[in-house]
Amino acid sequence: MTGVRTLLLDAAPGALLGRELERLLGHGLAVTLNLRRVADPAAVRAAWADRIDFVDIDLFDEAALIAEVRRGPGYHAVKSRAGVPLRAGFLAAAADRAPADRLRVIGRAGAGTDHVDLAAAARHGVAVTHTPGSNADAVAEFALAQLLALTRHLPDLDRAAHQGRWAGPTTPARGLSELTLGILGLGRIGLALAERAGALGMDVQGFSRRAGAVAARQPAIRPVASLGELLSTSDVLSVHLPLTPETRGIIGRPELAALRPGAVLLNTARGGIVDEQALADALRDPGHPLAAAAVDTFAHEHAAFASPLFGLPNALLTPHVAGMTRSAMAEAALRCADHIAALLAGRPDGIPVATP
Repeated sequence: MTGVRTLLLDAAPGALLGRELERLLGHGLAVTLNLRRVADPAAVRAAWADRIDFVDIDLFDEAALIAEVRRGPGYHAVKSRAGVPLRAGFLAAAADRAPADRLRVIGRAGAGTDHVDLAAAARHGVAVTHTPGSNADAVAEFALAQLLALTRHLPDLDRAAHQGRWAGPTTPARGLSELTLGILGLGRIGLALAERAGALGMDVQGFSRRAGAVAARQPAIRPVASLGELLSTSDVLSVHLPLTPETRGIIGRPELAALRPGAVLLNTARGGIVDEQALADALRDPGHPLAAAAVDTFAHEHAAFASPLFGLPNALLTPHVAGMTRSAMAEAALRCADHIAALLAGRPDGIPVATP
């Protein structure tokens, strides 16, 4: 594929960068690497200057992205990792080139394509691919870590100990085998969490439009008939849905009020699925049934990071890192490179391509 150009907006970190570049180059792709989020750009330039090109742009600045695709040589593929917003303006600019230089593929090294305007991509003939399942185990493990941290009151105990206070919990914590875990969304991550939680003795139930088919494959999950039933019968609610128009705000004030007293909410899915203001108000209310929440994904992230959850002691907040283990990130980066190469070569069979 001589002359087929790929722009890496945010490459895999650390030693994974070299593996990702070698995979893309091995497919015969010409690579331009954005250095803005590379830890040691000088070292990367020195190591790769004879094999790839470089740019340095703020990947969350839409005007800068548009300017690059207009002045650059014409990129046939763009790869992202951190959910860089690729909206209608960017897609129009990237497609407004000579036919031989138009954008043809967007690849994401990770699960989900909500960062791309899929309708605009379809209008411009751009295929959008991702790597579903590449981080399922990592996210499931992280959700378990959130669950244990909150149910065993680890943040409170840690803060007290750092302040020199010997302050054990006022009431004994419940063990995992005493808790019912409700999983909202039974895709790859939900199933991975169910398997692990069941092995630890939890009672696991789940709600999904595909619940019947899933239950046959994962007997550890007891399917429930409705979201309302899941909320009212779970001690821990873990959210594992994609962000779509149907799921945006699906957990709001009425849903939070329907939880069991003392419930815990975990969100490792997408910001926007849970109404953050409603969640913050619930956590501030000592009479609310929701006792604590762990949130890894937010409506506004990266440079725009802001949330009404800031400062709440019963909110455990992390910066969208649930899927970031070495094995998960390597799997996502290399599989995404393979997907991009296959689509550019006209071999779409077996490659996940999102539709509006």
